[in-house]
Amino acid sequence: MKKLLLILLLPLVVACSNGGALSTNEQSFIAGNGVATFIPKADRKAAPKIAGPTLDGDNFVATPGKVIVLNVWASWCSPCRAEAPALEELSKAHPEVQFLGVLTRDTLVAARAFVDRFGITYPSLTDDGLLLKFHGQLTPNAIPTTLIIDAQGNIAARISGEVTYSALEDLIERVKSNE
Repeated sequence: MKKLLLILLLPLVVACSNGGALSTNEQSFIAGNGVATFIPKADRKAAPKIAGPTLDGDNFVATPGKVIVLNVWASWCSPCRAEAPALEELSKAHPEVQFLGVLTRDTLVAARAFVDRFGITYPSLTDDGLLLKFHGQLTPNAIPTTLIIDAQGNIAARISGEVTYSALEDLIERVKSNE
């Protein structure tokens, strides 16, 4: 019995000791460490078209000429729960910036409960296929990941992992002032 238990738990132990990544076939969860990457204006690449169905059943299309803060999240993600209040506060402090969530690897019921619990007022896309379109650029590589897209539609910054109010505020200001 002890051998069977060891065999069943061994993959979990190996995964947890592998830098926080738990891999099962093609799917993996990587916890980011909060590192922020800022791209100089001359080196930025175009973001894919930001559009799709929302958690509320609407269809979202990004407004051209507006800075976008795009947050990849899931209700089961602890850092996502921790950063939710800061994201909501910043969305209210910066009405000129479009805040948008991208739900990934979650159910709609759990996601709606998360939005209600944290009072999230900005929309969230329910089709995480959008994330694949960032391949070869500053890819969302963890849950959570927050991207900032400048007013010209180019990827300007990424925070891989939980955001803090001050770190995201600084990046938003840098992107806006660098326009």
